[in-house]
Amino acid sequence: MHVTLPSRAGDIDILRGVNLDIEQGEAVAVVGPSGSGKTTLLMVTAGLERTSSGLIDVAGHDLTTMSEDELAQLRAGTIGIVFQSFHLVPTMTALENVALPLEFLDAPDTFEAARNALDDVNLGHRTDHFPAQLSGGEQQRVALARALSASPKIILADEPTGNLDSKTGQQVMDLLFTLHARYDTTLMLITHDEKLAKRCGRTLHMRDGRLQKSRRARAAAFA
Repeated sequence: MHVTLPSRAGDIDILRGVNLDIEQGEAVAVVGPSGSGKTTLLMVTAGLERTSSGLIDVAGHDLTTMSEDELAQLRAGTIGIVFQSFHLVPTMTALENVALPLEFLDAPDTFEAARNALDDVNLGHRTDHFPAQLSGGEQQRVALARALSASPKIILADEPTGNLDSKTGQQVMDLLFTLHARYDTTLMLITHDEKLAKRCGRTLHMRDGRLQKSRRARAAAFA
């Protein structure tokens, strides 16, 4: 697949022929320098950015043929995303933030499921607190609970420890890998940290929009 963006100086190739398959239940780290295309790869996989060409198959769905509403529905039920900057809604409590994907899906027992997800990340005692009342590590754990609340098949994590100190970041990652194993999710982890990447079953190196060992670029499939 390719992602090319126009600019005044000419087209900029962000992803250049990426060919990638990830199996169900696999944990894959994507590492590389800033600007190498790692986050764009994650955004394309989540259906938050469009490709210029190529096939994106996520859990049997071709994202390139789906409408924005269909992509939003797929994300809510199939893909959980954890961002570096948490992306919590500041006017909502922890419980309400975690319940968002479930409400989008009209899931039964929405708040009970959200409470269970907060219990999974050891924040059952913080359900009524707003993001501003939580530490950075607690906010990231709420974000992780939200990502997992709808029991998605796939977790996409973009530098999830980037805004945390080393000790708190370690705790969040321990929790992420524990929940990945417990629920058999497919995990794609974007990181600069080679040590953290080694905790995944496979590490992919990205540079200048290319996967280092990728030869032909046509499709990306995620089980």
